[in-house]
Amino acid sequence: MTHTAAETVSTREPCAPDLHRIEVAHANGDAYDVDIRGHRLLVDQPVAAGGTDVAPTPVEMFAASLATCVAFYAGRYLDRHNLSRRGLRVRAEFTMADSPARVGSLRITLTPPPALSAQRHAALLAVASHCTVHNTLRQPPAVVLELDPTTCEPV
Repeated sequence: MTHTAAETVSTREPCAPDLHRIEVAHANGDAYDVDIRGHRLLVDQPVAAGGTDVAPTPVEMFAASLATCVAFYAGRYLDRHNLSRRGLRVRAEFTMADSPARVGSLRITLTPPPALSAQRHAALLAVASHCTVHNTLRQPPAVVLELDPTTCEPV
């Protein structure tokens, strides 16, 4: 089958049940609205980087994603063992690498609930270290970055 230059041939797969979609749209300046299943977030840049600092940066959200995933898995471990989540905390700290622009290091510190016995600390850490986001960082996904062909003007 031959196609003319004006035809667009889509190689995209039809929406699969496991396809998750996040929409990002420009708000103003360096700020962007994020829509995740109807939940609204905002990202921005610090004033020193040209933004208005009205929201976290995308990189901060990246680190927060790992920290919250660790917290979720730790919380589920506690629930499975009928233990309280009261006092469960997770802290994320990161540094940036110079070139290419990326996160150079991430440190996640899990603070177990004070009532959790020391005998359960290793198991809690083991479960939390296998959260989905951490697993994804260990085995990075294939990433495809493309232009939406419906918004491109013909040459």
